[in-house]
Amino acid sequence: MGGVLHVITGLRVGGAETMLSQIAPALSARGLPQHVVSLIGDGPIGARLRSHGVEVTCLDLKSWPRWLWEIGRLTRLIRRLDPDAIQGWMYHGDLIAAIAHRRDMRPGRRLYWGVRCSNMNLADYSRGLRWTIRACARFSSFPDAIIANSKAGVRAHLDAGYRPKRFLVIPNGIDTRRFRPDPIARAEVRNNLKITADTPVVIHVARVDPMKDHLTFLLAMERIPNVVGLLVGGDTERLTLPLNVRALGIRDDIPRLLAAADLVVSSSAYGEGFSNAIAEGMATGLPAVATDVGDARMIVGDTGEVVDPKNPEALATAITRLLNEESGARTRRADAARLRIATEFSLARVVERFENLYREG
Repeated sequence: MGGVLHVITGLRVGGAETMLSQIAPALSARGLPQHVVSLIGDGPIGARLRSHGVEVTCLDLKSWPRWLWEIGRLTRLIRRLDPDAIQGWMYHGDLIAAIAHRRDMRPGRRLYWGVRCSNMNLADYSRGLRWTIRACARFSSFPDAIIANSKAGVRAHLDAGYRPKRFLVIPNGIDTRRFRPDPIARAEVRNNLKITADTPVVIHVARVDPMKDHLTFLLAMERIPNVVGLLVGGDTERLTLPLNVRALGIRDDIPRLLAAADLVVSSSAYGEGFSNAIAEGMATGLPAVATDVGDARMIVGDTGEVVDPKNPEALATAITRLLNEESGARTRRADAARLRIATEFSLARVVERFENLYREG
């Protein structure tokens, strides 16, 4: 095989998984073979990868008794495929990739880790995850390099005890052909949701997770009842909502939903690295209102507003201020948001950086 074998925790819809689903097919098209291993079974991203010709192997590491057997399977797969590089994604993927790599090392094969978050509040998560992060910190000198998708992620992991040979920052890349203004989709989605053309709409795209802090968003929306909020993401339909907010759950038409909105909002309390949700909204021509978490301030630049986390009043005020701009100013801001993503965070630029790393080390 040669090429790259990726080891990722799972294949549900999320920022890391989405990024992998875009990078792997693009690298394969450039003549660099790709194989993806999911540690905890299949998911929607697995189907997406296969549809682009990328092979996927699913393990079953959901229970401790299976770990030795499944790591053995991964080791045998590495031996058979003989990749030039192994790339871990997220903490469990990084750790298992390192174990399997050490069990079947060969001269010239490189190991990379990928970290996708920043300053996590680990008290909100399981003991198993806390143990995994401590183990990763201890063994962080094993990889040839660790790739973070944000500067905030580098700082947070150095503070957590990571001591890699090299720490690289490669931000997420956005496909601006997929995420773009779409007046037809805007009209169709609003019609389907029974939202009038002149109703201000903000969209919040995130699974329900403590770091995403949906409560702050919902409290902000209560303060602006004339604005409709759309929640997109796993378990959002289980939240208790104010009357002006609708939960759409997991959707596979996010570009169309973004096109129907006027602003994209991120209310995260901590832990974000590079927020795909912010950048994809901006690529669709939506100014962003985001909390000052991870690299949000760097992504948004001067095209939107960044406020303190856990401050519903500040979030509501920023949303209102942008929605109340006169139409010409709003159009210029929307154009600037899309241009910023196209020039600074394009998918093509990110794919090129990964290709250079994998080919040259």
